[in-house]
Amino acid sequence: MPDRTVERRKSSAQHRAEYAAAQAAPTEHHPRLVTTPQVRHLIHGAGRIGEFNNRLAVLITKSVGTMWAAYLFALIGLISLPQALNAFLRGDTVTGVSWLSQSFLQLVLLPIIIVGQNVISASQDARAEADHITLTTLHAMNVQQLQMLEQQRQILEQQHTILELLKSKAA
Repeated sequence: MPDRTVERRKSSAQHRAEYAAAQAAPTEHHPRLVTTPQVRHLIHGAGRIGEFNNRLAVLITKSVGTMWAAYLFALIGLISLPQALNAFLRGDTVTGVSWLSQSFLQLVLLPIIIVGQNVISASQDARAEADHITLTTLHAMNVQQLQMLEQQRQILEQQHTILELLKSKAA
């Protein structure tokens, strides 16, 4: 039955070549751990401007993605609360809802969401490192098993040759 699977991922030619090489010679493959610094240049480029953009984006994300930023943004949002409350009490619900959604929720939830993503990312990174160690260990065990199977194949061939010699001498 022909293999009808379709590759749906967009991968680079280098990735496809490495994958094919790993499939063709699994004992030659060496698992590797891919870290953020190794792939950071793929977002904004490897030049000076790309490096600047990466550093600036990470700096802003790390600054805004803290609970202290969430507290600060909550205080900033609360400054305009009296005006929004007065407008809401006068029947201007649009101003009240606008303050709640734009001045408060967006300001406060943004850093909290970033903090949550950082927590999730840290656990994913730790899991990826643990998985890398496990996969590296399994790979080493697999290579050892393949070597033992090759040795067993050679021993069986030798035994087969000896049996053939014994049969020919007995006849």
